Amino acid sequence: MFCSSHRILWAGVLFLVVLARSILTAQAPAKTVWDGAYTDAQAERAQGTFSASCSRCHTLTPDGARPLVGDQFWQANTQKTVGDLLKFVSTNMPNGRDAGSLSPSAYNDLVALILKSNGFPAGTAEVAPETVANIQIIPKDGPGELPANTLARVVGCLAPKSGADWTITNATAPLRVDKPGVGTDDPTRDLGDHTMTLKFVLSRLDPHVGKRVSVSGILLGAGGAEGINVSTVTRVAETCP
Repeated sequence: MFCSSHRILWAGVLFLVVLARSILTAQAPAKTVWDGAYTDAQAERAQGTFSASCSRCHTLTPDGARPLVGDQFWQANTQKTVGDLLKFVSTNMPNGRDAGSLSPSAYNDLVALILKSNGFPAGTAEVAPETVANIQIIPKDGPGELPANTLARVVGCLAPKSGADWTITNATAPLRVDKPGVGTDDPTRDLGDHTMTLKFVLSRLDPHVGKRVSVSGILLGAGGAEGINVSTVTRVAETCP
């Protein structure tokens, strides 16, 4: 039998092993589409499905009314995950009454074809909900700025009105959102170091001056360089920063 000192020693060793694994996991870089999120065979399987169910409305070139590649792809998907893309495709395609009518494997394959058509490299694992949930869709040189006309949320300190526009200082980087509203961590998230102009504000903001606010709206210019077309402004804390 182990004596008490041995038990303590082994408990310490196990703790260090768990701690080391936790550190390595935390430091592991997030996987992106540039690391390979599909296989060539999977993308090839989707060709027939795309021709039969998708090609009437979409193209796999930058041309056409609803291209799935190029600027349109980046506009819709920058800083989302392949999991988000798969969920959207499986919910909304084919367009109209048949949306969601294909098999799960067909949707997995279609996303593989979309990724391949956008020039992302193939990998060793096929697209599936469990394999792509956290694979990020970002430009090759890093996350960069969200495109103009993206619905986003920022948090910052409401400054006194200057001229026709309000501004927020200590603004966070814009975060892509699916709908306007407050994020659960907005009252406490770390603030940034730049100023953003709030455009087309239709509500009175005077009571919020000097307070921490969460702002949702459409970005004007890449990263909101020209401001944000405001949908909602909500006070989330009484002090700021």
